[in-house]
Amino acid sequence: MSEKLNLSRNVFEKRKYQNTIDTSFSELTPPPLPVEDTFTVEEFFDLYNSLFYDIPVEGDINSHQFLIQKSSEYVGFTPETSDEIQVLLDEITSLRQSLIDTERQVIELQLSQSLNNG
Repeated sequence: MSEKLNLSRNVFEKRKYQNTIDTSFSELTPPPLPVEDTFTVEEFFDLYNSLFYDIPVEGDINSHQFLIQKSSEYVGFTPETSDEIQVLLDEITSLRQSLIDTERQVIELQLSQSLNNG
């Protein structure tokens, strides 16, 4: 029951081997992802500025309102922040008015003293 098995081998010279056999394992790696067209931040703003008046003012998407909403969320600006800012602005206005009133009183006292002395 012995069968004869013939084995053969191909032998390449070193130069021919490197030119004939692909040793880069290219079959095991996924193909590269297609390169998408991307643009820089500067290019984005150039495009934004050129389209500014073509963008609708209001709308759920693709509008100035949408851009404001998304940017506000990103930087953490909320309606509550706006309310807090308004409270602070009101306080600044009140303090300015108080300062003006105090300066008037000082001027009136200085005038009164000068009239009493003179």
